[in-house]
Amino acid sequence: MVDYHAANNQAQQYPGGPQSYMEQENDWDRDLLLDPAWEKQQRKTFTAWCNSHLRKAGTQIENIEEDFRDGLKLMLLLEVISGERLPKPERGKMRVHKINNVNKALDFIASKGVKLVSIGAEEIVDGNAKMTLGMIWTIILRFAIQDISVEETSAKEGLLLWCQRKTAPYKNVNVQNFHISWKDGLAFNALIHRHRPELIDYEKLRKDDPVTNLNNAFEVAEKYLDIPKMLDAEDIVNTARPDEKAIMTYVSSFYHAFSGAQKAETAANRICKVLAVNQENEHLMEDYEKLASDLLEWIRRTIPWLENRAPEKTMAEMQQKLEDFRDYRRVHKPPKVQEKCQLEINFNTLQTKLRLSNRPAFMPSEGRMVSDINGAWHNLEGAEKGYEEWLLNEIRRLERLDHLAEKFRQKATIHESWTDGKEAMLTQKDYETASLSEVKALLRKHEAFESDLAAHQDRVEQIAAIAQELNELDYYDSPSVNARCQKICEQWDALGSLTQSRRESLERTEKQLESIDELYLEYAKRAAPFNNWMEGAMEDLQDMFIVHNIEEIEGLITAHEQFKSTLPEANKEREAIQAIQAEVQKIADYNGIKLSGNNPYTSITPESIDSKWDKVQQLVPQRDQALQEELARQQSNDHLRRQFANQANIVGPWIQNKMEEIGRISIEMNGTLEDQLTHLRQYEQSIIEYKPNIDQLEGDHQLIQEALIFDNKYTAYTMEHLRVGWEQLLTTIARTINEIENQILTRDAKGISQEQLHEYRASFNHFDKDHSGALMAEEFKACLISLGYDVENDKQGDAEFARIMGIVDPNNSGAVTFQAFIDFMSRETTDTDTADQVIASFKILAGDKNFITAEELRRELPPDQAEYCIARMAPYTGPDAAPGALDYMSFSTALYGESDL
Repeated sequence: MVDYHAANNQAQQYPGGPQSYMEQENDWDRDLLLDPAWEKQQRKTFTAWCNSHLRKAGTQIENIEEDFRDGLKLMLLLEVISGERLPKPERGKMRVHKINNVNKALDFIASKGVKLVSIGAEEIVDGNAKMTLGMIWTIILRFAIQDISVEETSAKEGLLLWCQRKTAPYKNVNVQNFHISWKDGLAFNALIHRHRPELIDYEKLRKDDPVTNLNNAFEVAEKYLDIPKMLDAEDIVNTARPDEKAIMTYVSSFYHAFSGAQKAETAANRICKVLAVNQENEHLMEDYEKLASDLLEWIRRTIPWLENRAPEKTMAEMQQKLEDFRDYRRVHKPPKVQEKCQLEINFNTLQTKLRLSNRPAFMPSEGRMVSDINGAWHNLEGAEKGYEEWLLNEIRRLERLDHLAEKFRQKATIHESWTDGKEAMLTQKDYETASLSEVKALLRKHEAFESDLAAHQDRVEQIAAIAQELNELDYYDSPSVNARCQKICEQWDALGSLTQSRRESLERTEKQLESIDELYLEYAKRAAPFNNWMEGAMEDLQDMFIVHNIEEIEGLITAHEQFKSTLPEANKEREAIQAIQAEVQKIADYNGIKLSGNNPYTSITPESIDSKWDKVQQLVPQRDQALQEELARQQSNDHLRRQFANQANIVGPWIQNKMEEIGRISIEMNGTLEDQLTHLRQYEQSIIEYKPNIDQLEGDHQLIQEALIFDNKYTAYTMEHLRVGWEQLLTTIARTINEIENQILTRDAKGISQEQLHEYRASFNHFDKDHSGALMAEEFKACLISLGYDVENDKQGDAEFARIMGIVDPNNSGAVTFQAFIDFMSRETTDTDTADQVIASFKILAGDKNFITAEELRRELPPDQAEYCIARMAPYTGPDAAPGALDYMSFSTALYGESDL
């Protein structure tokens, strides 16, 4: 039986709600009496409906247009169905009394928000059937149908949707309207069977026997459900299209008769909704925990590799380490950057969903907070930066070592070649049997050797210095270098001692000898330094060099050109020395002197001078070519620097500009959230499309590293700086999009209008002076005060502000984000499901008991959600507990409090 007092209260809560629908139904005056069958059905149905209420007052009507003419039963009918008192009726028999009574009834109907079109008291008093039926239909619509609502639809659509859902499982039933869908009677029987299966044997009904079906339903409804018979089966079967209003009136009686079952269904739907939210949130929490664990494990495995500073012995081995590092940067790290960004997005989305469903914030297990991930990631990037710097420094060291080692071997070989046989020469006793001239020649020869020995002192010192530097740089083959250097130094000391001893011997002998060949002596003195100059020139022309820029190679080229400019003067010296030897031969020939052999004062022959001079002439163009090749290499390196710098100087400001633009977009309020989301996604796509420029820059950077280029004066941007900027840009735009998506979730879930969101954003931006996207505690307090919150600096205000900060900043970070701000504002103005509402819903399903059974849960809820509840509900231990009783109250409270579900 319908609760008319409740219906009336609902009507007062929604004074404008029914009017639009009522206006749609006011077409009764055009089509009501077009079909006599319809009029007959309406008379019968409306009369039965009126009598079902009038009998509560101990009366009824026989003729619908006659019995309401004096207005008395009409006023009585309205009092019964509304539960309210109407003005006292006039008891006179005159026409004016009747009109006044009907007007009182019509005024009461109008006071309920119903717009009466073309219905006047005179027509009712005159017994106008058309107007009387129209008036009764208006009353039925307002008090029996209007408040029916299913899934936010109303009136006719809500009643139709309820019928469709209730009859959906039944074969041969397809409710699409309120006329022909009911002709075979199966829909009426299905409604009864769905709620009271013991009253109908539905399987025995046949679609081809509509009269039997209709009579069965009407008789059962009247006998067991207290629904009066409002139509005859023949009225429906024998009409091509039964009257819609008659059918609606009849069906509404079924709806109200089963309203208790409807409440149970509504309660079950509420519980299902709450449980679905919890199940989804648990799944999101599990996904977050797994993704966080996997990412942290990858970081844990990677950092020791990056912190391994064990150097390799050769350049090739270290370059392979550098290639492995590049592979890590290009292949292994980018997916992890995306995982980290997605992890933060998932965390923010989960927290938003928890806030929107009035659930406590998600706290990841220890060590898996977003801050823990960020901390581990910071350590990873620190190790990564240190590893790259170590690699490059180590490669520079090995390059320097290889160069020094080769230079040591070259100089050592030259020196060892020069010292070969010198000890034997210094220890011979040839002067003991020599003549005076021969001794003098030996002494002069020895003087020339001493000059030569002194000239080689620099080379020995250079060899020792190179060996010392190799030791300081931890050259892997230092023992062999040290052994060779030690041998050279010991031999050098021995040569010095032997040279001094031989000079002393020759000087003692010189006192006994006199004549000397001045020309030989002059030749020897000039030939020795010239020979040393040529040997030094040959050594310099073959000396290895290493440079790192164009300026250094140009300096070597300049020095080489200066050396070449001295060659003409050196050639003159060579010709002069050769002229001395020619003069010796001329004098000998002139005086008939037979020369005994080579110049006694020197072993440097004119042939050796010419041979070395030719060698110098050959080495000069070779040196030219080597220097030009190195110049070309340095020019190529400079081109690589410029190529990288040109692109880096574009990409760097572009990234910075985009970061600034995203910052501006995140605080502006242009268009709807959907417009902003569309704009941001387009903006994100434009950023993603810029990725080839980053890839090109990576390629240029790889060429620079492969060329062993370690500096670039053309740009302040490093590849590491640009990589970090690019990753931050992608992360920032993804976070900004996620913030807008969460705002849309909040808006839709809380029913916030676009204007409210604009107002919230304007207030937030006004106090966000530094455009950081977050309000510090004092800024947030000022914002609250501007919105009318009493959080001034007194005891009560401080307590209120502490309460609000506990809501918007549960982690005590000291900052309030815009998402937390709108969550708080929407929570202040919007209702959400509460634990009390869920408890009330379970109470309905439990038949008003303080506990519920597994059987009841499985009957009322979908299987997966029923089992979800059974697995988590504790046994009920109250004094009225029955076997198998489950505690739904504690379970409902846990859904909204601290829970480990």
